[in-house]
Amino acid sequence: MNDIASIMTLAPVIPVLVIDDAAQARPIAEALVAGGIRALEVTLRTPAALDVIREMAKVEGAVVGAGTVTNETQLQSAIDAGATFIVSPGLTEKLGRAAIESGVPFLPGTANAADIMLGLDLGLSHFKFFPAEAAGGIPALKALAAPFYQARFCPTGGVSLATAPTWLAIPEVLCVGGSWIVPRKIEDYAAVTAAAKAASQLAV
Repeated sequence: MNDIASIMTLAPVIPVLVIDDAAQARPIAEALVAGGIRALEVTLRTPAALDVIREMAKVEGAVVGAGTVTNETQLQSAIDAGATFIVSPGLTEKLGRAAIESGVPFLPGTANAADIMLGLDLGLSHFKFFPAEAAGGIPALKALAAPFYQARFCPTGGVSLATAPTWLAIPEVLCVGGSWIVPRKIEDYAAVTAAAKAASQLAV
């Protein structure tokens, strides 16, 4: 998995994970992989996030990335913890260049034409469209995808199981990001596997 396109096409959905307890990391990853979801985005929104990445990276079949990466320090910490891809909520030239120089597959957040143009200038062509619904939803992404025909997207933010198929029907969309598969407070790992199975069967 040395390029972001391969990771984005592992399954129709990349779960966006906010996990407070590293003890839950491996059971969650195992439940997701069992349901057919392999690319896992662990957001750096909790103190446990780097430990979660370390634990999930031990699960066979899991391709573990770090999300909510906003600067070079977080980028390096995530890579050191075992993240095999990086997702950011936005794109700066400094972070973009650092990610490219590291060689790690990188999915930067974009919300408008200027963001995408910056990414293209850096040599990137695969982007997170974030926050998808708040940034104008499907009409906005379709409008952006037309002039930037070479770009491919992962809409994230406000996407649900119900709306995912409409997003995935856009030719330039390779996958969507979603937080609905794994609730922040989790008690039932079988339910996670069932949700992952439903997500993995969405048509692209």
